[in-house]
Amino acid sequence: MKLKLDYSNIIEENLGSIQGLKLDDIRKLIPKGGKILDNLNDLTNKSQLGFLTLPDEKKLIDEITVYAKSVKKRYDAYVHIGIGGSALGPIALQNSLLDSYYNLDDKPKMFFPDNVDPDWLNELLEHIDVSKTLFHIVSKSGGTAETAATMLYFVKFLKEKLGDSFYKNLLFTTDPVDGLLNQIAREYPIKCFRIPPNVGGRFSVLTAVGLISAAVAGINIKELMAGAQEMAEICRKEDLEKNPAFIFAAIHYLYMKKGKNISVMMPYSNKIRDLADWYCQLWAESLGKKVDNENNIVETGQTPVKALGTTDQHSQVQLYVEGPNDKIITFLEVENFNENQPLENHFEYIPEFDYLSGKTLGELINNEKRATEIALTNNQRPNITIKFPKVNANTIGQFFMLLETATAFAGGLLNINTFNQPGVEEGKIATYALMGRKGYDKKKKEILQQLEKKQSFVV
Repeated sequence: MKLKLDYSNIIEENLGSIQGLKLDDIRKLIPKGGKILDNLNDLTNKSQLGFLTLPDEKKLIDEITVYAKSVKKRYDAYVHIGIGGSALGPIALQNSLLDSYYNLDDKPKMFFPDNVDPDWLNELLEHIDVSKTLFHIVSKSGGTAETAATMLYFVKFLKEKLGDSFYKNLLFTTDPVDGLLNQIAREYPIKCFRIPPNVGGRFSVLTAVGLISAAVAGINIKELMAGAQEMAEICRKEDLEKNPAFIFAAIHYLYMKKGKNISVMMPYSNKIRDLADWYCQLWAESLGKKVDNENNIVETGQTPVKALGTTDQHSQVQLYVEGPNDKIITFLEVENFNENQPLENHFEYIPEFDYLSGKTLGELINNEKRATEIALTNNQRPNITIKFPKVNANTIGQFFMLLETATAFAGGLLNINTFNQPGVEEGKIATYALMGRKGYDKKKKEILQQLEKKQSFVV
């Protein structure tokens, strides 16, 4: 079963000549797309870029599978400590591929506290026995403030319960050599998995970052990676007119040139709603750049927005249909739901319900999606659809690889560095300075002087 990208509603014959694109508009980008693909393949073959070959890591998949079995036997709860790319992918995997109410009945219970809200973290302690909980710390550097602080918060309670054996309830996923977590692991015999140096955080869901929590919860990671491998092969083919990653990137690039600087992802399924959260980081952090590859100031990128069908038909869609025409919408559609019983009208005296008899909730949600699609198209609002034959490990693996490769194509078309994040680093440095981290004294002084000069306007 293969994902399909339906881009009918951006073609001018369907959308109109003012907002629609010609096929030739996309075809004109093929020579540039070919060069981008050659560069991606070259960087991959030189091991400078790693995300495309992650599905080949068979030994890692086997190692994680064996480790996950031991975790399930030993622990009642699993707490995943990470932020950004170290959490959004794992969360999307859990919510896409587990029963939505998994934690009510199954063990180990899975928790992903990806923020440093002290009340939120404290509430989690009420629902776990830390002595029977595995805390998985995910950070390439080990120094990310939020991850380090959350780890330190929970280690206090581990030490109270387990004393000098507290480390037995820790698992690290970090850099192969460097970083602060490795310093701890050299003092205590803590199990460590590795994040490849050539895979950035937002591209890391198919590394140990996402695979460990998935395997612990019982997700078939072999199928996940098989789907990713299948899509990687499709996305590396030279016939770019049949390459969904290139087509997705080209469409968004062309609409950016038309001033559509908002990219909405709208899943019509609660199971895959968190794929939109994952996409938001991938697209924003990769493409939102101040300078291009020649160091010209371009301030480029698209603002990603998440929505949920049908829920947001009753909140956001009014804006999308009649508001500023500055968006491109990507629907995620599930063609076949696992459970889809026909309805019947149990209140015969209300004939207004009769039209629902014999229909299914799956029919309703997908017809609601089509209705939104029609309304957008009739109002010349570009929209495309990624279709899932079913939601399973294979198709979720395909989705991750498709969007990661599309992001790489989009960065190439924009002529920016897709894989760095200088804006994020600036914020990290400011955080370290404000919190008094050693080595950041000068930066702290600069910030405090800046704050002193700031004029305040508060009501």
